[in-house]
Amino acid sequence: MSIVIEHLNYIYMSGGPYETHALHDVSLTIEDGEFVGLIGHTGSGKSTLVQHLNGLIMPASGRVLVDGMDLSDKQTDRRAIRQKVGLVFQYPENQLFEETVEKDIAFGPKNLGLNEAEIDRRVRDAMRRVALDYDALHDRSVFELSGGQMRRVAIAGVLAMEPRVLVLDEPCAGLDPRGREEILGLIRDLHREAGTTVVMVSHSMDDVASLAERVIVMNHGEVVMDGTPRDVFACGEELRGMGLDVPQAAQLAQKLRERGFGIPQGIYRIEEIRAEIARIAAQGGRHA
Repeated sequence: MSIVIEHLNYIYMSGGPYETHALHDVSLTIEDGEFVGLIGHTGSGKSTLVQHLNGLIMPASGRVLVDGMDLSDKQTDRRAIRQKVGLVFQYPENQLFEETVEKDIAFGPKNLGLNEAEIDRRVRDAMRRVALDYDALHDRSVFELSGGQMRRVAIAGVLAMEPRVLVLDEPCAGLDPRGREEILGLIRDLHREAGTTVVMVSHSMDDVASLAERVIVMNHGEVVMDGTPRDVFACGEELRGMGLDVPQAAQLAQKLRERGFGIPQGIYRIEEIRAEIARIAAQGGRHA
């Protein structure tokens, strides 16, 4: 199932004194099974763009097609679209409100009118996929959980709708290092094991480098780069000019090159640096 965006424009407070053009002529396609990292400075249009992917907000002009269905068409069932494209907001645990973990995760499936057996299956499966123990936690208050567990409950509530595309807006925001690693591992597993298409908005170049197969860079409401992580992170000067940077591994690789180590261009993952250092050491010197 692909998502096709054609000449998308969006304006906040159109016609008013604070009119803001948030998106300018954005066109791109997200293919089935991709893992896309979406990066850009604050206010670059990332969150506005992803809210178009399931029809939460509608274009000022242009169109978004999900599985061939135009979200602007009045005949399109947006409720069905939101089952296919699940959106996890930044700090999603702030939207938890039910009495128990089970009831919160079940909220979406219940609104679909599913029977109790199907709802129970979806809740149990969603909890398993986010590594939450059903027997230990299903009847607990969500507000008794850790921050990382609450984040996973919120993601489980989206997964219980069984979307084919998962859109995450800063999924690790506010988490401690352990919680961050847990959430990143969960997202990685959802993509690899379930084949879920993932679009992840992040300010962390390291998180994007560790997970994404494709990186889209936004600047002032426009898509300015779109390519593999290796190609995008090779453009360090351009990224820094937009208020971004490259992953720490790419920064380290550059410093090693400056000290005479034969580290190739395009390195952006720490495991690649380890492999290159081992290769150089085996050759008995710094140079390639």
